Order: sequence, then C-alpha cells, then structure tokens
Amino acid sequence: MSDRSFDFSLGLRPWPNPQRLRRPLLKEGYLLERLENSPDAYRLTAVLGAGKLSGFFQDFARLLPDEAFFVLEFYENEEPVANAEEALPRVYYSDYLPTREIIDVVLPYLPRLIHDGFVGFGLASNRAGIEMFCSEEKVITCFTDNHLRLTNLLARHGLPHKEHLPLPADFGHDHLSLLCHHRMQLPAPFATMSPRQLDFLIFCREIIEQLEMYPVEESLSFFLTRKEQEEIARRLAERPELAEFIELAEGDFGVLLFDWNDFVNACAEGFDGDLTDYQYGLQLRDLLQFVSEGVSEPLQQKLQEVMAGSDAQFRSLLQDQRKRIDAPTAIPMRADRFWCHGVITGQGASLRRDLIRSGWYK
Repeated sequence: MSDRSFDFSLGLRPWPNPQRLRRPLLKEGYLLERLENSPDAYRLTAVLGAGKLSGFFQDFARLLPDEAFFVLEFYENEEPVANAEEALPRVYYSDYLPTREIIDVVLPYLPRLIHDGFVGFGLASNRAGIEMFCSEEKVITCFTDNHLRLTNLLARHGLPHKEHLPLPADFGHDHLSLLCHHRMQLPAPFATMSPRQLDFLIFCREIIEQLEMYPVEESLSFFLTRKEQEEIARRLAERPELAEFIELAEGDFGVLLFDWNDFVNACAEGFDGDLTDYQYGLQLRDLLQFVSEGVSEPLQQKLQEVMAGSDAQFRSLLQDQRKRIDAPTAIPMRADRFWCHGVITGQGASLRRDLIRSGWYK
C-alpha cells in the first residue's frame, strides 16, 4: 500500500510497505451485506479515492427526500488522554432540515471534511430508510432498504463489487489534521486558507452552529427501515392520544428514542424540571414500550437493544421504589413499567417541591 497505488485523503498517511511483505493493495470497490437484525436492510461498505468523495456525497444527497439530517463526528480532546478508550470522537446530529439547505451549508467545508483525518460526516433520512457516513478513515458506509439505488450510484462512480474488500484499518497508517501539513505543500484549495480555516475544531464548530446540531451518544446508533417505520406507525395509530409525541418527532420514531436518552441524561445530571416535566418523560417511555409490545419480534428486539443502555442508567437513578409516579395518561401494556417505580435521586428544586406538595414524602 503506497501513495502511488491509491488516492488517499491528506488526512491518511500509510506506513511504508517493505517489498518483502506481500499483501493486497487498497483499491476502490464496495461490499454488500444484509444487516444482521434487519432482514430487509443492507449495509454497503465502499472505499473511494479522495477525488471521488465530493461527487459521491453530492450524488447521494440527490437520492434523499426533501428533508434529511446531517451527521458530524470529530475529536474534541485537544490534549493527550491517559486512557485510549477516552480518545473517542463526539457525534453530532442536525434536526431534519431541507436537504438543499444542508448541502448549501456543507459544500464550502466539504474538501476539509474529506481531507482531515480526524473528521467523519454523513447524511441520513430514517423516513426514507437511507443513510451514509464517511468515517475519519474515509470509508463510506451506507444503510438502505433499497440497495439497487446505491449499487447503481457506486457503479456510476466506477466502483466494482468485491467479495473481500481491504479497508484502511487493515493497514498501518497515521491520521493527520490539515494543520499537520506544511502550508507550502498543501494543494488547492487549502494552500490559501489560514491556520484557523484549516483547524477542524474550528470549522466543525462552525458547521454545528450553522445547522444547530446537538451531541448524540455513539451507542445510540441504529437504523430503521421504511418497512419498520411503517410497522411502528400502524402501532401508534391505535392510540390517537399519542399524536403529540409523533408531531414533535416530525414523523421519525427514532427521534423519540433519542428523546428518552436525553431525558435520562437530564435526570442523571440533576433534573431541573417540575413534576409535569418528569411525568412527560415517563409517558415517553410508556409510548416506547407500547410500540415495542405491538410490533414483530425482530423489531421488538432491536428497539429493546436501543433502549437498553438508557433503561439501565435510569434504573440506577431510582430510589424509594415502593411507591409509584405514573404518567397522567396510562397506556395499557404488559410491562411492569419499572420507570414508574420510585423517583430519581437527582431532584431539582422544582421537582422536589412538587413531590412534597403531592404527598410523596409522607
């Protein structure tokens, strides 16, 4: 593997390959696999030369509906960390926005996103069952329930299908930010940019601000196909009173899974809402359970796996579990609703005041 054999991004520097070592060279191509927990969905993994990534990204955007969300991943730790496990990138999502608006914001930054070795980015629409992400190693991963659209796109960019696809991670290499390169050796358009413009911590923050992005835990990564979304929608239609939640989620059930995680994190950090706000969070978990109990077993298992981490964290926050706090509108379900047994330890002044007034501490 050498710079002469593959069009690497500036952010990846392969280690020298002694001639005595025989190994497959990194070449363009893609691998197609079915998703393990989604029989109707596919994962496509593709390796493209850096010169093709911009065109692929913009062509992929044309496959999306009128609205989508942008994904940005980068390392926020500027100082060395003692534990390698702590050196993890932070992931940010935008809300659903007009796809054209996202592209207009991202295009001026796209060469930097492609060539910086500490940045990953992507576009997705759970409603349309399609997602792509370009990792910090500049490997494209796509999820879809219609793989023909993507294989046709990859073919137009000259990528062959491969049974075995070598990836950059299979070879020794270093990651470099654009600031690691001597300014006089940088190609256009970077040669005329200032150090501030080349600093990924700065330009990533600019994108986050313009698209009003928010942090998302990497453990909450999941993909729902259109078929699964339709199955969820049929289940939700059984309870018209849940329409408020769906409207807030803009028709994307995945948003509600993120909202439950956000509620749990707010409780862990010290809940500053009142009892009504707290009960709203409990009702959100009721909704998720109601859906989970009324869908097919594979989808039920997927949803439970997505909620498992947040549920475990919320359990650990509960005290005085002999008493209950129920949501204002009870939804019939089989589950014991552990989230209603007891109350969180990290009560802010408003929640504690309302609990005292309601007689919780009698």
